[in-house]
Amino acid sequence: MKKVNDVALSYLKGLKEAYVEAGGEKVWENIESVAEGASESDIQALKKAYPEVPDSLIGLLLQIDGTYFRKYGENELLAYLLGSDVDDGEYPYYLLSAKEMVDNKAEIKDWYGDFVNREYEAEEVEVDERIINDSQEMNWLHFSDCANNGGTSQLFIDFSPSEKGVKGQIVRFLHDPDELMVIADSFDDYLKIIMDNGYPFINEDCIEDCE
Repeated sequence: MKKVNDVALSYLKGLKEAYVEAGGEKVWENIESVAEGASESDIQALKKAYPEVPDSLIGLLLQIDGTYFRKYGENELLAYLLGSDVDDGEYPYYLLSAKEMVDNKAEIKDWYGDFVNREYEAEEVEVDERIINDSQEMNWLHFSDCANNGGTSQLFIDFSPSEKGVKGQIVRFLHDPDELMVIADSFDDYLKIIMDNGYPFINEDCIEDCE
């Protein structure tokens, strides 16, 4: 039996409690009944693409391999699993599947290379100084899209920080105004921040979207 990371288990336990307390027990029951863990081959592909992928992210994927209209056999799952600092933490995000994380790797430089290279004035696009300024050196893992299918915000693990950053820091993109900001020093810290804040993205609107 695969041992699941303790941080991931604590996060999912707290998430379940947050759903139930907010009146979303049926949503959580649907998550538990429909979701499956990532396959061994998909986990290995993710580790090959990102050798430093955090155990806590692997732990989440071993329980729930994606939540954005994710097909599990004949069933489909749509559920919010993550948050960020947007709207005081109330803006919800989906977890991508392990396969989506690998498939998106080649696209990230195209999406954000100009921002990282500081090709826009700071007034147009704000970029955290903890992020490098050479897109060719970017090594980001895209793990989450916001409720707007990533159009408003996306989340990344940054394995290529600047000298002022920390390898493994969490980068949050936000659109209009566009910005790339570091919101946590690690994926573990990112999950712990959400736990400490009481999963603020789990609310009546979130539950209604997922029902």
